[in-house]
Amino acid sequence: YTAQDDAFVLDFYAAHAGADDTELVHDVLTNEQMWGEDLTQITGLEEFVVNALTVVRVEGAKQAFANAQASNSGAGARRLARASTSAQPVGLGPFVMNTIQINPADNVIVALSPLAKGTAVAVPGVGEVAAAEDIPQGHKMAVRAIAAGENVVKYGLPIGHVTGDIQPGQWLHTHNVKTNLSGEVEYVYNPTHPVVEPVEPETFMGFRRADGRAATRNELWIIPTVGCVNEVARAMCEQAQDLVEGSLEGVYYFPHPFGCSQTGADHAQTRRLLVALSRHANAAGVLFLSLGCENCTHQQVLDELGEYDHERVRFLTCQDVADEQVEGHKILSELADLAKQAKREPIPASELVIGLKCGGSDGLSGITANPTIGRVSDMLVARGGTSVLTEVPEMFGAESILLDRCEDEQVFNAASDMLNGFKDYFISHGEVVYENPSPGNKDGGITTLEDKSCGCVQKGGSAPIVDVLPYAGQVTKHGLNMLCGPGNDMVSTTAFDGCWLSRDSVLDWTRLRRLVHRRPPSRCSPISVCATTRPTGWTLTPA
Repeated sequence: YTAQDDAFVLDFYAAHAGADDTELVHDVLTNEQMWGEDLTQITGLEEFVVNALTVVRVEGAKQAFANAQASNSGAGARRLARASTSAQPVGLGPFVMNTIQINPADNVIVALSPLAKGTAVAVPGVGEVAAAEDIPQGHKMAVRAIAAGENVVKYGLPIGHVTGDIQPGQWLHTHNVKTNLSGEVEYVYNPTHPVVEPVEPETFMGFRRADGRAATRNELWIIPTVGCVNEVARAMCEQAQDLVEGSLEGVYYFPHPFGCSQTGADHAQTRRLLVALSRHANAAGVLFLSLGCENCTHQQVLDELGEYDHERVRFLTCQDVADEQVEGHKILSELADLAKQAKREPIPASELVIGLKCGGSDGLSGITANPTIGRVSDMLVARGGTSVLTEVPEMFGAESILLDRCEDEQVFNAASDMLNGFKDYFISHGEVVYENPSPGNKDGGITTLEDKSCGCVQKGGSAPIVDVLPYAGQVTKHGLNMLCGPGNDMVSTTAFDGCWLSRDSVLDWTRLRRLVHRRPPSRCSPISVCATTRPTGWTLTPA
């Protein structure tokens, strides 16, 4: 077997070919080029790794891992990611730890499990700090003295300021930390030009549409143009379940309260979103269902739709027929015949589009689920695919992590305008820009909107940002896109349906505050990543 790694790593191990276990482990853990810090500062880690390496040499790696699992009382192994502006692995070998300093510049650490008053924690560059009070899981503890008015630094960025003098070991949360956010910001472009090394894409089994696009599902969609026909659509959908067979995977409808009593931009937004839904590649066939007297008229939908496939997209106006259920089933039967002709085939991963979405965040989300999703995003971009990051208000306070990665000044200006436009929306309606986070977020350890945002944007990975899209806008560029949308789960998830370059897979995550909505009006393919299970400790495992 030929070892493959960075040249400096191979050189390091070649130079240590004759070293004993104790010397080798010490030199590995103190090598800051590998880890970004001296890992011997973590109490007990050096001894643990030496013992584990001895077992590997004598009894084999399998036994060493089994011993580690047994010593952890069956808690199970979890990989922990070390986050800065994007997460990096923090250690080797199974090892329980209860806190993490996310970035060396941070003046706080995060409790990975509850810390009792008096618990001593070894902090790199600081030394031992004892908890001055009980610290809940996911919450922050000061590791340095912080004077009143000074910033609390987490993820290497300010997430607010303290309202009084703080001593090492104190719990930092809403009772003594306040936001720094106010209104619009004049952003400055300092491009970093990140590079994601290209990788040959693997394939997935998907459906190839007549227009060349790829899909992960093969379904029929009933789209009401007005809320008045929601129940008609529901009944029509139920009666059409007899059509689901072969490669046709389902018939669904999209209830909503809009399409009438709307004017101006509000009405135009509804029309754009409904048409964006109809363009989604996962819909093998679409039936637009109208009442006949609504504001969102048949003609307006046609005008918005432009050129379209008349076999794939059909229309039915209830007031124009004697029995809309009979006529609807007839149209759906014809669409089903068309859909059943599609068969799954290998399609390059470069044709995937994924949407990146939060839900039910806590103080651990930004160092667990979100960086994981960020890695997935980078992996897809490296393969020529596309990811889409939204929830604009949950970027406030963490903008520099994103803006400096814009591929050019035009994209930077569009992103800046989107961010300040959202802030102006709040301010013009007499609201502050920092009302987020929610009570549940705070209970889990998120103190300010900056705190939440710095964790939220980890989903964007490290790839360059290639475009900025309006709500329900269409993806036109492969790579990482920013999408205008709120933090509201239902509304922001729906926005992904316009990103129809190929398909969307919404990565939705939470901890024990589970999301309970079965689905928003969306037929994206969901993947959920859960951040925590309230463990007694976190376990590091090899990559």
